[in-house]
Amino acid sequence: MKKLFLVTLLTATSIVSFSQSDKYIAAMKSNIAAIDSSFRNPANLLGLANNFERIANAEKNQWLAYYYAAYCQVNYGFMEQDKTKTDGIADKATVLIAKADSLAPKNSEISCIKSMIASCHMMVNPMQRYMQYGQESTTNMEDAMEQDPTNPRPYLLKGQNLKYTPEQFGGGCKTATPELQTALNKFATFKAASDLHPVWGKQRVEQLMNECKQ
Repeated sequence: MKKLFLVTLLTATSIVSFSQSDKYIAAMKSNIAAIDSSFRNPANLLGLANNFERIANAEKNQWLAYYYAAYCQVNYGFMEQDKTKTDGIADKATVLIAKADSLAPKNSEISCIKSMIASCHMMVNPMQRYMQYGQESTTNMEDAMEQDPTNPRPYLLKGQNLKYTPEQFGGGCKTATPELQTALNKFATFKAASDLHPVWGKQRVEQLMNECKQ
């Protein structure tokens, strides 16, 4: 009787876990599919950040939900026109990515988001903040390259940063293009670990390279 009860309990637990997993995957796929179109409207991007955070809070051991919440949050910060609000938005992204980092330390994708958050802080006042946040952005970018040499996204971030850095400070298209080309080459062979893992960035690389050719 005890054996039958144990088997029944294990079966029920497996069904519940499977159901929760299916629900998590479906919610993640639905929100990931909505990211690209949300860049047209910052409010939608913030809404997605909140959606991913709710998923993360329900599935506390899933780093990707926190990752996407931080990704949407920091991109919302880049798009915010009122610079007095940017630091608060970036700080929220920091809290979210820290939770992802606690679940998946030394992760290349997470380091990319950390780099983006530092750049977001820096863009509030580049001249005054470059020494602090510029170096922080670069350090995280280099960590991402080391943690996964196949990941194209840190090379995209490096090329993008260089493109928008004045030529007198070593930036511009001339120095950005080799990094963007490296990113594009890596996108050609990059394979995400699952349907939920990050794949963003290729279109952005192509856009930046086209701008440099004009």
